[in-house]
Amino acid sequence: MGCAGILSVRFSAFSGGVFGEMGGDFYNPVMHTSPFDPSAFPTATEGGEHQSNLSDSPLLANLNVEQLAAVTLPAEHALVLAGAGSGKTRVLTTRIAWLLQTGQISSSGVLAVTFTNKAAREMVARLSAMLSLRVQGMWIGTFHGLCNRFLRAHHTLAHLPAGFQVLDVQDQLSAIKRLCKQFGVDTERYAPKVLQGFISANKEDGLRPEAVPAKDLDTRKKLEVYRLYEEQCQREGVVDFGELILRSYELLRDHASVREHYRRRFAHVLIDEFQDTNRLQYEWIKMLVGAPGGESSGGCILAVGDDDQSIYAFRGARVGNMFDFVREFGVQHHIKLEENYRSGSHILDCANALIGHNRERLGKNLRTSQGTGEMVRVFEATPNGQHSGDFIEAAWIVEEIRHLADGGWPLREIAVLYRSNAQSRVIESALVQVGISYRVYGGLRFFDRAEIKNALAYLRLIENPHDDTSFLRVVNFPPRGIGLRTLEQLQDVAQSRGCALSDAASALDGRPGRIVQTFVDSLHEMRSTVQGLRLGQVVERVLDRSGVLEHYRNDREGADRVANLEELVHAAEGFAAAEGLDPIVHTDLSSEEPSVLALFLTQAALEAGDNTAQSAQEGVQLMTVHSSKGLEFDAVFLTGLEEGLFPHDNALSDRAGLEEERRLMYVAITRARSRLVLSHAQTRMLHGQTRYNLRSRFLDELPEHAVRWITARKAASPSAPMASSRQPVAPTAQRPAQDEAGLRVGQKVFHNHFGEGEVLRLDPQAGHAQVSFTRHGVKWLALAIAKLTPVD
Repeated sequence: MGCAGILSVRFSAFSGGVFGEMGGDFYNPVMHTSPFDPSAFPTATEGGEHQSNLSDSPLLANLNVEQLAAVTLPAEHALVLAGAGSGKTRVLTTRIAWLLQTGQISSSGVLAVTFTNKAAREMVARLSAMLSLRVQGMWIGTFHGLCNRFLRAHHTLAHLPAGFQVLDVQDQLSAIKRLCKQFGVDTERYAPKVLQGFISANKEDGLRPEAVPAKDLDTRKKLEVYRLYEEQCQREGVVDFGELILRSYELLRDHASVREHYRRRFAHVLIDEFQDTNRLQYEWIKMLVGAPGGESSGGCILAVGDDDQSIYAFRGARVGNMFDFVREFGVQHHIKLEENYRSGSHILDCANALIGHNRERLGKNLRTSQGTGEMVRVFEATPNGQHSGDFIEAAWIVEEIRHLADGGWPLREIAVLYRSNAQSRVIESALVQVGISYRVYGGLRFFDRAEIKNALAYLRLIENPHDDTSFLRVVNFPPRGIGLRTLEQLQDVAQSRGCALSDAASALDGRPGRIVQTFVDSLHEMRSTVQGLRLGQVVERVLDRSGVLEHYRNDREGADRVANLEELVHAAEGFAAAEGLDPIVHTDLSSEEPSVLALFLTQAALEAGDNTAQSAQEGVQLMTVHSSKGLEFDAVFLTGLEEGLFPHDNALSDRAGLEEERRLMYVAITRARSRLVLSHAQTRMLHGQTRYNLRSRFLDELPEHAVRWITARKAASPSAPMASSRQPVAPTAQRPAQDEAGLRVGQKVFHNHFGEGEVLRLDPQAGHAQVSFTRHGVKWLALAIAKLTPVD
């Protein structure tokens, strides 16, 4: 089979980026079910028969046997199970380079989809270093970015204006709120966030409003909003992230000539993070390459993924796509990348033992040649008379971090992971108390900041005067005396006339009408004055003429915002050069070609929608386990390993949910290079309530030879020294003691959560008792909280 090009795809629940994602489906995709039978997957021999004929290409140097087999696979459908830290990004990039170098494809036929913009840029850099050829023109980017590029090329067929704009998640929510207000939707009963989720979920399933079953009154109301939202977006010439995928698929589905063109062009389809694909994305892949036995066939698929790291079911990801792919495409090659280059064997043994408890998996075991490394440490935090267990847990972790920092470990290479964002507060407080800098992932990114969003809204109105979401954002910013009543009147006029808000301004009377019209006139004036300027100059002039820059300069705390706006100018200046575009801005609204300004604004929207972790800054890295996927650190502290928290309450009654929680734990473990510390607290203040906790079942699934259990030397106060993990403490003999409630050492007691136990030690001054429970081991309990009942 000849190879005319490559389509390399990396899936994520919220993939954004410079170019983006292609995919989508109008109808409800067929819902496949497949048994999880690992024996059904043939395994490629080490290296494959084709290895003996390989050239001595330096590209293939230093690849292990499994990586070499994956890079040099023949043009057939194949599945690569890529374990954590096994070098799959290297495999994908080298695969592309090898196909290019051997003449199987040309650079103009390459399409590569990565996880983030940063990953796309890194892939371009790697390919440039590997090959002496220009790779800038290749189709390399994220899902939504590539989909945007695809729709720009076929905007007429897609029924979109050439300069259509992309709504990020915040803008989409604003548009829905505006629609709800305009049509009197009861937002107490139908919250805008819920409506946003309903619309996005149906788009991800390939369902337009008319294809969604209206099974009850609640669904019918949501579908009404969905229809109104679609009409509003079409009228304003904007699309959201889900629409990018859906409309791209509809275009391919409905236009055979376009579909056949891309099938001929992309003869190799590489799909990364395949375990994170949803139903619609998989249906798109099948159509792009031509389902076996269909009207025509296209390229061969190399699906790369790790079913053990499938953790995005709540976002629509479906690990079963991997099994359907093997069955439906008759996959004969099955390669496992099992050599881990990140962690010691003690960490990997814990990961393998844990994930081995899942039934529904293809099966692989990580290994390493880097030695055993440190043992995995488990710390149990016991409450004292003043503080709950999570406070003690946080204080101990911070003391350990301080010791690491004193020993030369960079703070940016130390991460604290947690299942829920609510857990970060007590950890942040402990870090602040001792003066250790930190960074919480999930903070606002550059293009999400208010001052940047305001500036971009002005720029979007220059490009598209019918963008009502942007109009409402800045019509009274900087403040110009336009009140809510005026805006309501303006929206009423626009609705009655079926026109944009800017076109309805002339119908308003009195002073408010004059103010709004002045604002609209200023937009027209700015649009005419930026004609023919370079992109960076356009941003600079709009910031000046709009008054945004002056507003923040007059703000006593606006220095950082001004610096961010100046950085926006630099970003615009560098965009055209980086993309090889003509930097001159043309604002002809009738043009059939998108301007460089429109493309820059699209990139900004896609960057804002990229919710993956950014490059590490100096300071301890705090994040949820979900946010940590794809990252790695020298030291990882995983907190809150308690039943009901991790695994989460919502998953305890459902096997599929519990298995996903275990995969999430697997992801957390495999983030650590050198040191992994797991901790749990006997009591925890969460959401304003004290929780009495059993330790997570996941801790009991770890192999004994790889784990070291530790505890504090004594029940600690905030300023008391905490036990070092290098000195585990064994119970010591004490003379009999008795507390005020009449408990004594050796007393049999009953606890509502832990059951029956025996008192080992008492500390009446601190108000603690150490109890050995029949089923749950030894625990320190605060007597004022635990309410132990003596058993005669």
